[in-house]
Amino acid sequence: MKAKFIVFKVVKITAAVLFFGTLFGFGTMYLWNWLVPTLFHGPVVTFWQMIGLIALSKILFGGFKGGNKRWGGGKHEMRGRWKQKMEERMANMTEEEKAKWKTRCGGYF
Repeated sequence: MKAKFIVFKVVKITAAVLFFGTLFGFGTMYLWNWLVPTLFHGPVVTFWQMIGLIALSKILFGGFKGGNKRWGGGKHEMRGRWKQKMEERMANMTEEEKAKWKTRCGGYF
């Protein structure tokens, strides 16, 4: 019973990925073919060329989630580093400097 459920779930997820990937590919292709030839005198592309362009842009620009790890990490890592730096600065401040900082920031911190 459990094996059938897992197989059904895998088939369902695979079908959803294929469906939405195809939908995204055709949508991007139609948008490209509507705008690029008219505005920039560029080429008209086929579905498979558009899938290749999407894959190439994912490789070059980091993709659809997570950020590009080669250039210092994603958004969450940057936020963590910023927070750590601010906590270190606040720990080294006197009470007067902390009060001045809080009034200068409008009570945000």
